[in-house]
Amino acid sequence: MNGEERTKSLRKELRKHNHSYYVLDQPTISDYEFDMKLKELQGLEAQYPELYDPTSPTLRVGGMVTKNFETVAHNQRMYSLDNSYSKEDLEDWEKRIQRGLGDVEVEFTCELKYDGASISLTYADGKLLRALTRGDGFQGDDVTTNIKTIKSVPLKLTGSYPPKFDIRGEIVLPFEGFAKMNAERIENGEEPYMNPRNTASGSLKLQDSAAVSKRPLDCLLYGIVGQNTGIESQWQMLEKAREWGFKVPTVAKLCKTTDEVMEFVGYWDVHRHDLPYETDGVVVKVNSLQQQDELGYTSKSPRWAMAYKFKAEQVSTVLNEITYQVGRTGAITPVANLEPVLLAGTTVKRASLHNADQISKLDIREGDTVFVEKGGEIIPKIIGVDFGKRPQNSEPTRYIDQCPECHTQLVRTDGDAKHYCINYYGCPVQITGRIQHFISRKAMDIEGMGGETVTLLFQEGLITDYADLYTLTKEQLIPLERMAEKSAENLVNGVKASVGIPFERVMFALGIRFVGETVAKKLAKAYKNIDAFIVATEEELMAVDEIGDRIAQSVVEFFRNEANLEIIARLKSFGLQFALSADKLENQTEKLKGQTFVVSGVFEKVSRDELKKLIEDNGGRVGSSVSSKTTYLVAGDKMGPSKRAKAEKFEVSIISEDDFLVLVG
Repeated sequence: MNGEERTKSLRKELRKHNHSYYVLDQPTISDYEFDMKLKELQGLEAQYPELYDPTSPTLRVGGMVTKNFETVAHNQRMYSLDNSYSKEDLEDWEKRIQRGLGDVEVEFTCELKYDGASISLTYADGKLLRALTRGDGFQGDDVTTNIKTIKSVPLKLTGSYPPKFDIRGEIVLPFEGFAKMNAERIENGEEPYMNPRNTASGSLKLQDSAAVSKRPLDCLLYGIVGQNTGIESQWQMLEKAREWGFKVPTVAKLCKTTDEVMEFVGYWDVHRHDLPYETDGVVVKVNSLQQQDELGYTSKSPRWAMAYKFKAEQVSTVLNEITYQVGRTGAITPVANLEPVLLAGTTVKRASLHNADQISKLDIREGDTVFVEKGGEIIPKIIGVDFGKRPQNSEPTRYIDQCPECHTQLVRTDGDAKHYCINYYGCPVQITGRIQHFISRKAMDIEGMGGETVTLLFQEGLITDYADLYTLTKEQLIPLERMAEKSAENLVNGVKASVGIPFERVMFALGIRFVGETVAKKLAKAYKNIDAFIVATEEELMAVDEIGDRIAQSVVEFFRNEANLEIIARLKSFGLQFALSADKLENQTEKLKGQTFVVSGVFEKVSRDELKKLIEDNGGRVGSSVSSKTTYLVAGDKMGPSKRAKAEKFEVSIISEDDFLVLVG
């Protein structure tokens, strides 16, 4: 056997051993034998560099250093899941599903919800092309080099698979490996890591992939996304993924009723502690992909999936002090400063108290022993008071009536749970908060600048609003504390680079109250440039899809303010994008203005996503379910019967893919 043949043979053999050991947990040779074969392969690859293969098992040892992780858009958005905490929640969800699908049989798959770092892997022609973190759901960081070091992630697939697809899952750190890592750290005199989840997440962003390869990370997969995969159900998806070489947990069950789902939940709520990984609940999904498609998504979550969270951990500790935070919109948030306590693997020192009503309702006071819970929310919350331990000299909490930062009298309007500081242009924390929002990743994404830097620049008098950022020079920055020449240069360059950020994100960055990412996109698309937007009336704004009176009023008030108009004029002069780009305007028409389309089924000439884009590009609205307001139902192959029935009930025109393409010309 010559060098080339031996190299290929070793690669094939080592891939098989790797899969047996790390995916199937059924080793076929000893660690020593594996290492000897790997060493032989490394020697051959050094001898024959022309035989380089990016999927070679030798590339799993790491060694590449990544200084900056590139941000890349997901091929398909990564949604978050809605949470439920009771059987009643699940039953309500099931009723919504039945309403959406009509009188049809629905099966559910139940899978354990592993607590790790979400990941999306892209495969092309059976080879790992890219690995992205979840990020904000729309885009994530490219961590491919680090993911390649995880032995359970196949670099090359087996069997028959689609030409290109994404597969989603969790990067986890098994308890056993986590314990060994901490034992080593303690032995070396280092602080132990707090919990497996955060350690797994942090591992993905280590700059040295060789360091990642030494961590016993695992990758558990659960969902394939892509066009023409040939898969018809979630259950089949799990089976196919296993066939192709992915590590897919075998703990899953097909259920027909909520009672069966709760039986699965009840079993694993007890037995989850026997598992090698952290779990925090069960994910319940509609099994049929055709039914999933018919149910669609809300703006944040799929309608066809629900996370049932196991009962939250709860601890008691002392509330030392209540302090108050001021947000960028002037909203006041009370914060409980606690005696530090360990909760769900994290030391908790603070918890949100939400508002004055919540404090009054629970009668929360300084000095109380309180019950703290960490459930579906990231931020812990106080759920009650141990009145038996209340100090005798305790006094009811008096909510502040002045801003803790600028001492302006607080205002609370009818129907609003929050108190507000109305000193919008004079309150230091509101000013820096707006600038911090402006530079944030989802907005202008200015590299080299963080919240502390914004505060420092404001305190030094170098900026008083976000337009001032574009006047900063390296010479102004270098004398500042902790600001070396390179840091100053990166900051100035980061500001300059941000002028290319597209119009819809600039709109979001302005920080108009109630205008989040989704609303900013809708308004940018509707008005196309800032000048048309500035003169829009409340009535005109409310005519835009999903824009209500509260948003419209906030937008009009923002542009009625001379100070805001002056800032926008300055931003224009610095070259920021205040109109949709020529690329986005190209092929856009008003042909479908005022018409609402629901898209269902599988299409031949264009994908479903391309169809939806064509609707929006031509001024139409994409609806998620058929109603009396729907203009057309665009029907593809395998369209759900309930959508057709609803269309007939509401006398909605049903058109084919070809009909639609003629409609848009």
